[in-house]
Amino acid sequence: MFAVVALTVGIVARTQVTPDGNAQGTYIELLFTSTIHMKAWLATAVALLACAQLFTAAWPVAYHCIFRLGFQGDDGRVVLHSLAGCVFYGAYVAKVLIVRMKRYPVWVIPTAGRLLFTALITIWYTSALWFFTTIDSGL
Repeated sequence: MFAVVALTVGIVARTQVTPDGNAQGTYIELLFTSTIHMKAWLATAVALLACAQLFTAAWPVAYHCIFRLGFQGDDGRVVLHSLAGCVFYGAYVAKVLIVRMKRYPVWVIPTAGRLLFTALITIWYTSALWFFTTIDSGL
């Protein structure tokens, strides 16, 4: 149903695009000179807000995990979560250093990024996803 609505809105709001990338005949421009400008600025605002949320929320979570809970080894999931947390912080520091030094082979940065992403997903999987599927989430 959402796809039908999106398709209908897209057909109704179809516009001509000029060679310089601006849309003509648009319905929604708000405070911008064109819809393309509006989309670019709104997407930028969303990305900045998402980054701000990520960084401001990450510090309390990290503080709680490191200083309140520490490394634990009660069961397999908890050990994996603790190890993934250690890998995440190590990979984060390594990636920051690798990007700043710029003397490493081309494959090193993407490999460090993959390790960082994998550790983050493992941390999420062994904590938040486990919590939502095992314990009442309180919603």
